[in-house]
Amino acid sequence: MDKDFKRTANKVSIISIIANTFLAIFKLLAGIFAHSSAMISDAIHSASDVFSSFVVIIGIKLSSKEPDKEHPYGHERLECVAAMILSVILFITGAGIFYNALKNIITGNYNSIAIPGVLALIAAIVSIAIKEAMYWYTRYYAKKIDSSALMADAWHHRSDALSSVGALIGIFFARIGYPIMDSVASIIIFIFIVKASIDIFIDATNKVVDHSCDEELEKEIYNYVMKNKDVKDIDLLKTRMFGNKIYVDLEICLDEKLTLKEAHDIAESLHDKLEKKFDKVKHVMVHVNPVSKKDISK
Repeated sequence: MDKDFKRTANKVSIISIIANTFLAIFKLLAGIFAHSSAMISDAIHSASDVFSSFVVIIGIKLSSKEPDKEHPYGHERLECVAAMILSVILFITGAGIFYNALKNIITGNYNSIAIPGVLALIAAIVSIAIKEAMYWYTRYYAKKIDSSALMADAWHHRSDALSSVGALIGIFFARIGYPIMDSVASIIIFIFIVKASIDIFIDATNKVVDHSCDEELEKEIYNYVMKNKDVKDIDLLKTRMFGNKIYVDLEICLDEKLTLKEAHDIAESLHDKLEKKFDKVKHVMVHVNPVSKKDISK
């Protein structure tokens, strides 16, 4: 990973920390003074986002380390580990919110539930606006530098925005005579949070277990290789994700009458061109298979 990747990820994460710290404090105070359990739950969600951003910074720092003797292929997968940690934090946060909300509903003593104040409504609206803006901001840079940890953080922002929508609806209905809806809103928040955490975990897992890249990119690589006039055919093309990078294993067919040096030069040239053409490709392993004119004609 180059310095621009690390610099961009850190910049976005620091802005997220500042925004989430403000929102967490604001929503917590609004939830306490306006007697809204949904808003307090939402504040806890925002507070978890602060910790998540620190995890992103640490993950990016570790994954950007140069290859060493113990890790000759680099450290990119550590970013996926950071994304997995974020998904677990997100799930635990949602579970805590669900437990408290369910406890309020099961008790059945709805008359004792305090009616949320106007301040809780204002806090929910402010949160929705800021968190949705943070989602699009973080998502833009996550796609730009192809960072799974940063994309996980973007979805953390989106889940917070959705949870604030749930809080807004719950607070509104609680104020017009249905106080239990404040706790129901917390249940809705939990659903959004869990879905986001599962999506993040699956994406990170795919990048750790040597999942192949998407078919479209494989097809682009195949077509690019076949444009080379010396390549008669492709016997094998395999790809595997390594963090946010891709490794390619390629077996090409060359005329058996070529000298060893000629075949080597073609393979090496193809190796260099592929790594230059496709930014996400970190390394290409090219193996040459000899083929006769008779085989080609078949």
